[in-house]
Amino acid sequence: MPTTNTSGRRKTAVARVYLNEGAGALTVNGKDYKEYFPTLPLQYVATQSLLVSGSEGKFDIIANVAGGGVKGQAEAVRLAIAKAIVELDAEKKPALRAKGLMTRDDRMVERKKPGRRKARRKFQFSKR
Repeated sequence: MPTTNTSGRRKTAVARVYLNEGAGALTVNGKDYKEYFPTLPLQYVATQSLLVSGSEGKFDIIANVAGGGVKGQAEAVRLAIAKAIVELDAEKKPALRAKGLMTRDDRMVERKKPGRRKARRKFQFSKR
């Protein structure tokens, strides 16, 4: 019975995924993924790696996610699942890479600078 665990990150969210052979249950932080990610786009993002690789219904997945918001968490889960699938079957890597699911999106929020209102936004200019 193949089993593997990997991690995925996006923004400040970190997902640890445990992939076991099974009926296709996806559990995120002890809840069903449809309960944890309430909107359809987030549910699609979380399961996108399974759909692209044709592995839906073959694995039971347990994901532990921490940090960030729900969008970043969904994308972290997506990356972790993709990495786990490739670990078990390397032939699925080209299909996942073609959809951009094997690449860690390293974009982060830019820090606030001193003397500014936000990262780039300056304070309102007053002529008089």
